[in-house]
Amino acid sequence: MIYITMFFVAFISGSLFPMGSEALFAYYIKNENSIYLLLIIATIGNVLGSFLNYYLGLKGEKFLEDKNILNKKSLNEAKDKFNKFGGYSLLLSSLPIIGDPLTFIAGVLEYNIKKFFIFVTISKFFRYLIIALITLSYFWYIDIIKL
Repeated sequence: MIYITMFFVAFISGSLFPMGSEALFAYYIKNENSIYLLLIIATIGNVLGSFLNYYLGLKGEKFLEDKNILNKKSLNEAKDKFNKFGGYSLLLSSLPIIGDPLTFIAGVLEYNIKKFFIFVTISKFFRYLIIALITLSYFWYIDIIKL
């Protein structure tokens, strides 16, 4: 049940819904659950949440064009720029506040889905890896102090 909960919390956290999964991830590590399994499950859930954002952005583009909110010419220019340089910005997709909108924008701009997957997976994996290392270091330090 722990791993299913971690998956769904990470999924929701990776989407545009305001939720964080980091505290739960660290809590599960503290309670001596499998770090490797938590890392894989949290990463998969979070990446899939980002794919939801991408999909919403992809469908949102049509809506925004139909309502004349987006200009087709300026949208094509933005797509060209994002295709050249924007993929690297997806490495920031795991950051709070700006990360989830970046994955949405990638969908609006129809960024290459394979590149999207690679950049977002790298970003999400390393975020959870860093949290795992910090959590382990902290509790290892606490155990040393208790000696």
